[in-house]
Amino acid sequence: MTPTTTGPSRRGVLLKIGLLLNGIAGAILAVPIIRYILSPVTRERKTGYESWLSLGGLDQFPQNQTRLATYRNPVVNPWDGQTADLPCWVRNLDGQNFQVFAINCAHLGCPVRWFPQSSLFMCPCHGGAYYADGARASGPPERGLFQYTHKIEGGKLFIKAGETPTPGSASNRAGGRLPCA
Repeated sequence: MTPTTTGPSRRGVLLKIGLLLNGIAGAILAVPIIRYILSPVTRERKTGYESWLSLGGLDQFPQNQTRLATYRNPVVNPWDGQTADLPCWVRNLDGQNFQVFAINCAHLGCPVRWFPQSSLFMCPCHGGAYYADGARASGPPERGLFQYTHKIEGGKLFIKAGETPTPGSASNRAGGRLPCA
């Protein structure tokens, strides 16, 4: 009589070990994918994301002039340092009506500069130009400068900060229409 083995075969043990290791690897790879899919639901916004920040008193922005102003980004990390100080252009139309433009070109985000001699915002990267009201004048940008939502309270000009103005954002809409399109 030949002895019969009743224990698991070597092939069966290796198969189970292989399936276990593949299952562990699959679970590890699935975590970032599931986290990405659920991120809109589980993401927490940092405090200050939709903050109203003061740019200063109305007297800092003379009538019929465009001035550079800065504010501290409310969504900062300890290592941000000076890069958390964001500039913007403030245009005082008549003492009570203002336009607040993001400093970035609508083409590739280069910082635009105001030239009062020609009443134009100019982008140094690709020659984009914008009129004083932020509308596209020439060059590669397909639209005007992005605008911040703003309000006046207690003699100060406030902007809704923390959200970068982009084509689809609410901060880019003035009275329900795109201001520079």
